[in-house]
Amino acid sequence: MTRTASIERNTKETQISLAFNVDGTGQSSLKTSVPFMDHMLDLFTKHGQFDLTIEANGDIEIDDHHTTEDIGICLGQALREALGDKRGIKRYGNAFVPMDEALAQVVVDLSNRPHFELKGDFPSKRVGTFDTENVHEFLWKFALEARINLHVIIHYGQNTHHMIEGIFKALARALDEATMIDPRIEGVLPSTKGML
Repeated sequence: MTRTASIERNTKETQISLAFNVDGTGQSSLKTSVPFMDHMLDLFTKHGQFDLTIEANGDIEIDDHHTTEDIGICLGQALREALGDKRGIKRYGNAFVPMDEALAQVVVDLSNRPHFELKGDFPSKRVGTFDTENVHEFLWKFALEARINLHVIIHYGQNTHHMIEGIFKALARALDEATMIDPRIEGVLPSTKGML
């Protein structure tokens, strides 16, 4: 079974081409025009053992918002498409990641019922040229398009870069766990409803 997807999204604000492999080896090729997102998505790819290719051009002369948001949309759509009917997956994932003084936790349910919660505040409004409010936009749109239940908790931290990096690493590890094939259930949907 190949769990891959490719997504194209072209608007007046952004042009995005994205390829995603759930069962990868941690390889990435990222050209998002938003350097901080390149860094975070590279971490995401490595820690989830996914393969991810993104070429994105957007109206970054305005700001990074549209590009970051639309990458979240495309990555969510790719995850949903790659997982297909989700037979045999573990469905739930939970990861804590410490990053120096910061501790982030991500809990996911690949439920087909989108919901997003983010608990915690960033001390700084910017990391370099990147507006930290775009982290919320990326994660919310990712959860919505992937149709997953995503809870992100920043338990504590002082350095905004460390806090965000912890989130992306924890997201990768939680998704890696949730998307794993569970040999004990042999292709059955992990739901008493008989569907996700």
